[in-house]
Amino acid sequence: MSRPSVVVLDYGTGNVHSAVKALERAGADVELTADRSAAMEADGLLVPGVGAFSAVMEALKGVRGDEIIDRRLAGGRPVMGICVGMQVLFEHGIERGVDTEGLGEWPGTVAELPASVLPHMGWNTIDAPDDSVLFEGLHDERFYFVHSYAAMEWTLDVQPPFPQPLVTWSEHGAPFLAAVENGPLTATQFHPEKSADAGIRLLSNWLGTLG
Repeated sequence: MSRPSVVVLDYGTGNVHSAVKALERAGADVELTADRSAAMEADGLLVPGVGAFSAVMEALKGVRGDEIIDRRLAGGRPVMGICVGMQVLFEHGIERGVDTEGLGEWPGTVAELPASVLPHMGWNTIDAPDDSVLFEGLHDERFYFVHSYAAMEWTLDVQPPFPQPLVTWSEHGAPFLAAVENGPLTATQFHPEKSADAGIRLLSNWLGTLG
């Protein structure tokens, strides 16, 4: 059985090599590149992200990553965002009073968590839907988070015949979105590549959806 091909989008964000290694461990053939044709043709596209929302958006647009993501999703081609790579999928991100326009794949705003201790750093539990594919076999596991901002509301209204998105929550100061499974678009606020065996299993579950 052939291994699925995954491109990790290389647009200058940090910590991409750990994502590459984790995907390889999970069973993928991985290429780190910003090449448009490679990113369009791969079975899956992983969009990492660390740092400020505005800086990630600027860097993404610098390699036309916004167009690549939009084109893939328009064709039903799987995309997965991680950490700030998840946050930029929403309409807006507000950091230190600066409102930055996101990719707008989902309605809503990413804002600072109302917690006494920030960043939210370390292992935390998640509350995933029973029928989640991403968290199959992982409902009792903890995952590794490093963030001060998150989406705290889910307002996307999906009408039949389209399936309802599967939304997973966690909590730090307030409930926030830990992961979303929405057709070809998947995202996690935590870092699977830093989440030990549970993270590898989660990535393997995602790879299993690439068909």
